[in-house]
Amino acid sequence: MTLSLTWDSVLMWRCRRQWLHRPAEAADPVAVVERLAGVQAQVTSAAEQAVAARQAEPDPASVRAAVAAKRLVKTWAARGTLHLLEARQAPAHLALLAAARTWEKGAWQKTFVTVAQLERMAAAAYEALDGRVLTREQLTAAIVEHAGDPSLAAHIGSGWGAVLKPLAWQGLLVYGPNSDDENRVTFTRPDTFVPGWTGLPDPGAAARMVVPAYLGAYGPASPATFDQWLCRGASKKAALRQWFRDLLDDGVIAEVEVEGERLFARAGDLGSLADVADFAEVRLLPAFDQFVLGPGTADARLVPPERRAEVSRAAGWISPVVAFRGRVAGVWDGDGETLFDDGVPAAGIAAERRRIATR
Repeated sequence: MTLSLTWDSVLMWRCRRQWLHRPAEAADPVAVVERLAGVQAQVTSAAEQAVAARQAEPDPASVRAAVAAKRLVKTWAARGTLHLLEARQAPAHLALLAAARTWEKGAWQKTFVTVAQLERMAAAAYEALDGRVLTREQLTAAIVEHAGDPSLAAHIGSGWGAVLKPLAWQGLLVYGPNSDDENRVTFTRPDTFVPGWTGLPDPGAAARMVVPAYLGAYGPASPATFDQWLCRGASKKAALRQWFRDLLDDGVIAEVEVEGERLFARAGDLGSLADVADFAEVRLLPAFDQFVLGPGTADARLVPPERRAEVSRAAGWISPVVAFRGRVAGVWDGDGETLFDDGVPAAGIAAERRRIATR
Protein backbone atom coordinates (compact mmCIF):
# COMPACT_ATOMS: atom_id res chain seq x y z
CA MET A 1 0.00 0.00 0.00
CA THR A 2 1.39 3.40 -1.03
CA LEU A 3 2.15 5.78 1.82
CA SER A 4 0.06 8.97 1.60
CA LEU A 5 1.58 12.18 2.97
CA THR A 6 0.90 15.91 3.26
CA TRP A 7 3.32 18.61 2.19
CA ASP A 8 3.27 20.09 5.69
CA SER A 9 4.64 16.86 7.13
CA VAL A 10 7.14 16.36 4.31
CA LEU A 11 8.60 19.84 4.69
CA MET A 12 9.02 19.46 8.45
CA TRP A 13 10.56 16.02 7.94
CA ARG A 14 13.14 17.61 5.66
CA CYS A 15 14.11 20.07 8.40
CA ARG A 16 15.28 17.27 10.65
CA ARG A 17 16.87 15.36 7.80
CA GLN A 18 18.86 18.49 6.95
CA TRP A 19 19.89 18.73 10.60
CA LEU A 20 18.25 22.07 11.24
CA HIS A 21 17.50 20.73 14.74
CA ARG A 22 21.28 20.73 15.30
CA PRO A 23 21.99 17.20 16.51
CA ALA A 24 25.30 16.13 18.01
CA GLU A 25 26.36 14.51 14.74
CA ALA A 26 26.46 17.93 13.07
CA ALA A 27 29.58 18.84 15.04
CA ASP A 28 31.52 17.10 12.26
CA PRO A 29 31.40 19.35 9.17
CA VAL A 30 32.09 16.38 6.89
CA ALA A 31 28.97 14.65 8.21
CA VAL A 32 26.93 17.79 7.48
CA VAL A 33 28.22 18.02 3.91
CA GLU A 34 27.53 14.32 3.37
CA ARG A 35 24.02 14.60 4.82
CA LEU A 36 23.22 17.52 2.49
CA ALA A 37 24.71 15.77 -0.58
CA GLY A 38 27.17 18.64 -0.93
CA VAL A 39 27.24 22.29 0.10
CA GLN A 40 27.45 25.05 -2.47
CA ALA A 41 30.70 26.96 -2.09
CA GLN A 42 30.65 29.70 -4.72
CA VAL A 43 31.00 31.96 -1.68
CA THR A 44 33.33 30.29 0.81
CA SER A 45 31.89 32.06 3.84
CA ALA A 46 28.35 30.98 2.87
CA ALA A 47 29.44 27.33 2.82
CA GLU A 48 31.03 27.72 6.23
CA GLN A 49 27.89 29.38 7.59
CA ALA A 50 25.65 26.69 6.09
CA VAL A 51 27.49 24.09 8.13
CA ALA A 52 27.59 26.29 11.24
CA ALA A 53 23.82 26.84 11.01
CA ARG A 54 23.39 23.12 11.70
CA GLN A 55 25.84 22.82 14.56
CA ALA A 56 24.83 23.15 18.20
CA GLU A 57 28.07 25.09 18.71
CA PRO A 58 28.65 26.97 15.43
CA ASP A 59 32.18 26.43 14.19
CA PRO A 60 32.84 27.84 10.70
CA ALA A 61 36.56 27.16 11.10
CA SER A 62 35.85 23.42 11.22
CA VAL A 63 35.02 23.53 7.50
CA ARG A 64 38.38 25.03 6.64
CA ALA A 65 40.08 22.36 8.73
CA ALA A 66 38.18 19.57 6.94
CA VAL A 67 39.18 20.98 3.54
CA ALA A 68 42.81 21.24 4.63
CA ALA A 69 42.65 17.63 5.84
CA LYS A 70 41.30 16.60 2.39
CA ARG A 71 38.16 15.16 3.96
CA LEU A 72 36.17 17.66 1.91
CA VAL A 73 36.86 18.35 -1.76
CA LYS A 74 36.08 21.64 -3.48
CA THR A 75 35.18 21.38 -7.15
CA TRP A 76 32.52 22.23 -9.71
CA ALA A 77 29.58 19.93 -9.12
CA ALA A 78 25.77 20.27 -9.13
CA ARG A 79 24.42 22.77 -11.65
CA GLY A 80 27.96 23.73 -12.62
CA THR A 81 28.54 25.55 -9.34
CA LEU A 82 31.39 25.17 -6.89
CA HIS A 83 30.62 22.75 -4.08
CA LEU A 84 32.20 21.12 -1.11
CA LEU A 85 31.75 17.36 -1.41
CA GLU A 86 32.57 14.60 1.02
CA ALA A 87 35.70 13.02 -0.46
CA ARG A 88 34.25 9.51 -0.75
CA GLN A 89 31.03 10.77 -2.36
CA ALA A 90 32.71 13.15 -4.80
CA PRO A 91 33.51 10.63 -7.57
CA ALA A 92 29.86 9.54 -7.78
CA HIS A 93 28.58 13.12 -8.03
CA LEU A 94 31.08 13.89 -10.77
CA ALA A 95 30.28 10.71 -12.67
CA LEU A 96 26.61 11.67 -13.01
CA LEU A 97 27.54 15.14 -14.22
CA ALA A 98 30.02 13.71 -16.72
CA ALA A 99 27.33 11.32 -18.00
CA ALA A 100 25.27 14.28 -19.24
CA ARG A 101 28.10 15.24 -21.67
CA THR A 102 26.82 18.82 -21.77
CA TRP A 103 30.06 20.02 -23.39
CA GLU A 104 29.19 18.08 -26.53
CA LYS A 105 26.14 20.22 -27.27
CA GLY A 106 26.49 22.52 -30.25
CA ALA A 107 25.57 25.65 -28.32
CA TRP A 108 28.21 24.95 -25.68
CA GLN A 109 30.91 24.37 -28.29
CA LYS A 110 29.92 27.50 -30.17
CA THR A 111 30.21 29.60 -27.01
CA PHE A 112 33.34 28.01 -25.56
CA VAL A 113 35.57 25.37 -27.20
CA THR A 114 35.09 22.40 -29.50
CA VAL A 115 35.15 18.81 -28.29
CA ALA A 116 38.53 18.35 -29.98
CA GLN A 117 39.95 21.38 -28.16
CA LEU A 118 38.54 20.12 -24.87
CA GLU A 119 40.14 16.73 -25.39
CA ARG A 120 43.50 18.42 -25.89
CA MET A 121 42.89 20.47 -22.75
CA ALA A 122 42.07 17.30 -20.80
CA ALA A 123 45.28 15.59 -21.90
CA ALA A 124 47.31 18.68 -21.05
CA ALA A 125 45.70 19.12 -17.62
CA TYR A 126 46.22 15.46 -16.77
CA GLU A 127 49.92 15.77 -17.48
CA ALA A 128 50.43 19.21 -15.93
CA LEU A 129 48.64 18.39 -12.65
CA ASP A 130 50.28 15.04 -12.05
CA GLY A 131 51.33 15.41 -8.41
CA ARG A 132 51.42 19.19 -8.75
CA VAL A 133 49.36 22.14 -7.53
CA LEU A 134 49.12 25.01 -10.02
CA THR A 135 47.53 28.43 -9.97
CA ARG A 136 45.06 29.26 -12.71
CA GLU A 137 47.75 31.23 -14.50
CA GLN A 138 50.21 28.35 -14.31
CA LEU A 139 47.61 25.85 -15.47
CA THR A 140 46.61 28.11 -18.34
CA ALA A 141 50.21 28.40 -19.51
CA ALA A 142 50.75 24.64 -19.26
CA ILE A 143 47.60 23.80 -21.24
CA VAL A 144 48.26 26.38 -23.95
CA GLU A 145 51.83 25.12 -24.38
CA HIS A 146 50.81 21.46 -24.43
CA ALA A 147 47.84 21.98 -26.76
CA GLY A 148 49.62 24.50 -28.97
CA ASP A 149 46.49 26.64 -29.02
CA PRO A 150 46.84 30.21 -27.67
CA SER A 151 43.09 30.80 -28.13
CA LEU A 152 42.44 28.60 -25.10
CA ALA A 153 44.02 31.11 -22.72
CA ALA A 154 41.05 33.47 -22.60
CA HIS A 155 38.60 30.63 -21.89
CA ILE A 156 40.70 29.05 -19.14
CA GLY A 157 41.42 32.40 -17.53
CA SER A 158 37.73 33.26 -17.17
CA GLY A 159 36.67 33.52 -13.55
CA TRP A 160 33.56 31.45 -14.30
CA GLY A 161 35.68 28.44 -15.24
CA ALA A 162 33.24 27.24 -17.90
CA VAL A 163 35.82 25.21 -19.83
CA LEU A 164 37.33 23.77 -16.66
CA LYS A 165 34.02 22.34 -15.44
CA PRO A 166 34.00 19.41 -17.90
CA LEU A 167 37.52 18.56 -16.75
CA ALA A 168 36.33 18.61 -13.13
CA TRP A 169 33.34 16.41 -13.97
CA GLN A 170 35.64 13.88 -15.62
CA GLY A 171 37.70 13.73 -12.44
CA LEU A 172 40.73 15.44 -13.96
CA LEU A 173 41.00 18.38 -11.59
CA VAL A 174 39.78 19.73 -8.25
CA TYR A 175 40.62 22.84 -6.29
CA GLY A 176 43.90 22.64 -4.42
CA PRO A 177 44.94 24.54 -1.29
CA ASN A 178 44.95 28.32 -1.48
CA SER A 179 48.16 29.88 -2.78
CA ASP A 180 50.46 31.69 -0.38
CA ASP A 181 48.69 35.02 -0.80
CA GLU A 182 45.29 33.33 -0.08
CA ASN A 183 43.69 35.16 -2.99
CA ARG A 184 44.62 32.91 -5.90
CA VAL A 185 42.90 29.60 -6.41
CA THR A 186 44.90 26.52 -7.30
CA PHE A 187 44.10 23.27 -9.06
CA THR A 188 45.41 19.76 -8.81
CA ARG A 189 44.52 16.22 -9.83
CA PRO A 190 42.29 14.37 -7.36
CA ASP A 191 43.94 10.99 -7.86
CA THR A 192 47.30 12.43 -6.78
CA PHE A 193 45.89 14.76 -4.10
CA VAL A 194 42.92 13.16 -2.33
CA PRO A 195 43.78 10.08 -0.24
CA GLY A 196 41.86 7.01 -1.36
CA TRP A 197 40.45 8.63 -4.51
CA THR A 198 38.68 5.82 -6.36
CA GLY A 199 38.18 7.34 -9.77
CA LEU A 200 34.77 7.85 -11.33
CA PRO A 201 32.36 4.91 -11.11
CA ASP A 202 29.96 3.80 -13.81
CA PRO A 203 26.98 6.23 -13.90
CA GLY A 204 24.58 3.48 -12.85
CA ALA A 205 26.69 2.73 -9.78
CA ALA A 206 27.06 6.46 -9.08
CA ALA A 207 23.29 6.90 -9.16
CA ARG A 208 22.95 4.23 -6.46
CA MET A 209 24.81 6.56 -4.14
CA VAL A 210 23.71 10.02 -5.25
CA VAL A 211 19.96 9.49 -5.78
CA PRO A 212 19.35 8.07 -2.28
CA ALA A 213 21.62 10.76 -0.79
CA TYR A 214 19.48 13.42 -2.45
CA LEU A 215 16.19 11.82 -1.42
CA GLY A 216 17.45 11.45 2.14
CA ALA A 217 17.68 15.23 2.49
CA TYR A 218 15.18 16.65 -0.04
CA GLY A 219 12.72 13.83 -0.70
CA PRO A 220 10.17 12.75 -1.48
CA ALA A 221 10.91 14.04 -4.96
CA SER A 222 10.50 13.25 -8.65
CA PRO A 223 13.26 12.25 -11.06
CA ALA A 224 12.78 15.62 -12.79
CA THR A 225 13.37 17.52 -9.53
CA PHE A 226 16.49 15.47 -8.84
CA ASP A 227 17.73 16.21 -12.36
CA GLN A 228 17.14 19.95 -11.97
CA TRP A 229 19.20 19.88 -8.78
CA LEU A 230 21.94 17.84 -10.40
CA CYS A 231 22.42 19.52 -13.77
CA ARG A 232 19.46 21.78 -14.55
CA GLY A 233 17.60 18.95 -16.29
CA ALA A 234 20.43 17.99 -18.66
CA SER A 235 20.69 14.28 -17.81
CA LYS A 236 19.88 11.83 -20.56
CA LYS A 237 16.24 11.01 -19.88
CA ALA A 238 16.49 7.28 -20.58
CA ALA A 239 19.38 7.00 -18.14
CA LEU A 240 17.53 9.05 -15.51
CA ARG A 241 14.50 6.78 -15.73
CA GLN A 242 16.73 3.70 -15.50
CA TRP A 243 18.49 4.97 -12.38
CA PHE A 244 15.20 5.36 -10.53
CA ARG A 245 13.73 2.13 -11.93
CA ASP A 246 16.73 0.10 -10.77
CA LEU A 247 16.60 1.60 -7.28
CA LEU A 248 12.86 0.94 -7.11
CA ASP A 249 13.24 -2.67 -8.30
CA ASP A 250 15.95 -3.28 -5.71
CA GLY A 251 13.84 -1.85 -2.89
CA VAL A 252 16.22 1.03 -2.17
CA ILE A 253 13.53 3.61 -2.93
CA ALA A 254 9.74 3.45 -2.86
CA GLU A 255 6.84 5.37 -4.35
CA VAL A 256 4.82 7.60 -2.04
CA GLU A 257 1.90 9.95 -2.61
CA VAL A 258 2.09 13.56 -1.46
CA GLU A 259 -1.27 15.26 -1.83
CA GLY A 260 -2.01 13.35 -5.00
CA GLU A 261 1.51 13.59 -6.49
CA ARG A 262 3.48 10.39 -7.05
CA LEU A 263 7.03 10.84 -5.81
CA PHE A 264 9.97 8.78 -4.57
CA ALA A 265 11.50 8.42 -1.12
CA ARG A 266 14.16 6.17 0.35
CA ALA A 267 12.54 2.96 1.52
CA GLY A 268 14.32 3.32 4.85
CA ASP A 269 12.65 6.69 5.43
CA LEU A 270 9.03 5.54 5.14
CA GLY A 271 8.65 5.03 8.87
CA SER A 272 9.89 8.49 9.81
CA LEU A 273 7.86 10.07 7.01
CA ALA A 274 4.72 8.41 8.36
CA ASP A 275 5.34 9.76 11.89
CA VAL A 276 6.84 13.23 11.56
CA ALA A 277 7.74 15.17 14.68
CA ASP A 278 6.77 18.84 14.66
CA PHE A 279 9.58 21.31 14.03
CA ALA A 280 8.59 24.89 14.75
CA GLU A 281 11.96 26.51 15.42
CA VAL A 282 13.07 29.50 13.38
CA ARG A 283 16.34 29.29 11.48
CA LEU A 284 18.24 32.11 9.79
CA LEU A 285 20.12 30.39 6.99
CA PRO A 286 22.92 31.91 4.91
CA ALA A 287 23.01 32.74 1.22
CA PHE A 288 23.06 29.71 -1.10
CA ASP A 289 21.80 27.36 1.59
CA GLN A 290 20.92 23.79 0.59
CA PHE A 291 17.54 24.18 2.29
CA VAL A 292 16.63 26.27 -0.76
CA LEU A 293 18.90 24.82 -3.42
CA GLY A 294 17.98 21.17 -2.83
CA PRO A 295 14.33 21.47 -3.91
CA GLY A 296 14.99 24.63 -5.96
CA THR A 297 13.42 28.06 -5.78
CA ALA A 298 10.75 27.07 -8.32
CA ASP A 299 9.17 24.76 -5.72
CA ALA A 300 6.01 26.65 -4.78
CA ARG A 301 5.62 24.59 -1.60
CA LEU A 302 8.96 25.90 -0.36
CA VAL A 303 9.07 29.45 -1.77
CA PRO A 304 5.89 31.48 -2.35
CA PRO A 305 5.88 32.07 -6.13
CA GLU A 306 5.09 35.76 -5.69
CA ARG A 307 8.21 36.15 -3.49
CA ARG A 308 10.59 34.06 -5.56
CA ALA A 309 12.39 37.10 -7.00
CA GLU A 310 13.39 38.09 -3.46
CA VAL A 311 14.99 34.68 -2.90
CA SER A 312 16.47 33.97 -6.35
CA ARG A 313 18.03 37.26 -7.37
CA ALA A 314 20.05 38.62 -10.28
CA ALA A 315 23.29 36.88 -11.35
CA GLY A 316 22.31 33.64 -9.62
CA TRP A 317 22.41 35.08 -6.10
CA ILE A 318 20.34 33.13 -3.55
CA SER A 319 19.38 35.28 -0.58
CA PRO A 320 19.83 34.35 3.07
CA VAL A 321 16.43 33.03 4.16
CA VAL A 322 14.23 32.74 7.21
CA ALA A 323 13.19 29.08 7.52
CA PHE A 324 10.09 28.24 9.53
CA ARG A 325 8.12 25.01 9.61
CA GLY A 326 9.89 23.74 6.52
CA ARG A 327 9.22 26.74 4.31
CA VAL A 328 11.00 29.93 3.29
CA ALA A 329 9.21 32.46 5.46
CA GLY A 330 11.32 35.49 4.56
CA VAL A 331 14.74 36.84 3.68
CA TRP A 332 17.20 38.62 5.92
CA ASP A 333 20.46 40.53 6.04
CA GLY A 334 22.45 42.54 8.54
CA ASP A 335 19.80 45.25 8.61
CA GLY A 336 16.75 43.13 9.33
CA GLU A 337 14.20 40.72 7.89
CA THR A 338 11.52 40.85 5.22
CA LEU A 339 8.97 38.26 6.32
CA PHE A 340 6.57 36.46 4.00
CA ASP A 341 4.69 34.92 6.96
CA ASP A 342 3.27 36.95 9.85
CA GLY A 343 3.34 33.87 12.05
CA VAL A 344 7.13 33.68 12.39
CA PRO A 345 7.93 34.08 16.12
CA ALA A 346 9.91 37.23 16.80
CA ALA A 347 11.63 35.51 19.73
CA GLY A 348 12.95 32.84 17.38
CA ILE A 349 14.45 35.43 15.04
CA ALA A 350 16.03 37.28 17.96
CA ALA A 351 17.60 34.07 19.26
CA GLU A 352 19.06 33.32 15.84
CA ARG A 353 20.43 36.86 15.57
CA ARG A 354 22.20 36.47 18.92
CA ARG A 355 23.62 33.13 17.84
CA ILE A 356 24.96 34.52 14.55
CA ALA A 357 26.55 37.46 16.35
CA THR A 358 28.76 35.05 18.31
CA ARG A 359 30.30 33.38 15.22
